Amino acid sequence: VQLQASGGGLVQAGGSLRLSCAASGRTFSSDSMGWFRQAPGKERDFVAFINWSGGNIYYADSVKGRFTISRDNAKNMVYLQMDMLKPEDTAVYYCAARKSDSYVYTSPSRYTNWGQGTLVTVSS
Repeated sequence: VQLQASGGGLVQAGGSLRLSCAASGRTFSSDSMGWFRQAPGKERDFVAFINWSGGNIYYADSVKGRFTISRDNAKNMVYLQMDMLKPEDTAVYYCAARKSDSYVYTSPSRYTNWGQGTLVTVSS
């Protein structure tokens, strides 16, 4: 599956953005999807996970209650709604895919396909 992330931009603290990830390829509806982020000089961190059906969702503690991951298999899309943004959310955000099973995956090394990243900048 090929992935294309979009929707990043500059927003003030407290604001909202919605990131989108467009997938192409016949396996999308059977893939689990993750969102990760990487700030300058830091490692790539897990943000959110959603399994193939949307029935299993998991968030990093740092975004729980502020971010919402969702997917539309009919449109081959995954979304990350980000509300109450903070300056520390500033990073390049990546969507990633892997074959779905019954587990939640938070490590970047467990994902096989990656989008190119979209920059989110939150000003204070």
